[in-house]
Amino acid sequence: MANPIITKILFSLVLSLVFVSSSLASFDVPFIVAHKKATLSRLRSGAERVSVSIDIYNQGSSTAYDITLADENWPKDIFDVVKGNTSQSWDRLDAGGLLSHSFELEGKVKGMFYGSPALITFRIPTKTVLQEAYSTPILPLDVLAEKPPVQKFELVKAFG
Repeated sequence: MANPIITKILFSLVLSLVFVSSSLASFDVPFIVAHKKATLSRLRSGAERVSVSIDIYNQGSSTAYDITLADENWPKDIFDVVKGNTSQSWDRLDAGGLLSHSFELEGKVKGMFYGSPALITFRIPTKTVLQEAYSTPILPLDVLAEKPPVQKFELVKAFG
């Protein structure tokens, strides 16, 4: 379960980036904001999957080209990619547009994992150098943690 204080801080950070982006939108450039989230789910076999999704928004006033997402900071000795890829490319992201990418990993080692932001590179027609943006970081993941069984009836009773 995510800590509510950390969740509020991350939400405030993303919200402030959106407000800042609206002031930057007056310039004729793309402004990339990316939100990364990861959720754990325990399989019946006892294995644990990490579902990662990354949403990339162009809050600027012009199109970004040659967008590349790279989320390569998942150590191979701790995680196996079981669905999708940790990187993706697109030709363009129009102003006000959204691109989404997701993939699944399987945890192999028990312990806390502190993930890094994903890297997004893109091209602006007026500049020769690739531009970079980073996603929000994820909350720490307690992979393969010993979790007590949840009694669903007790939860309904407590919140009912």
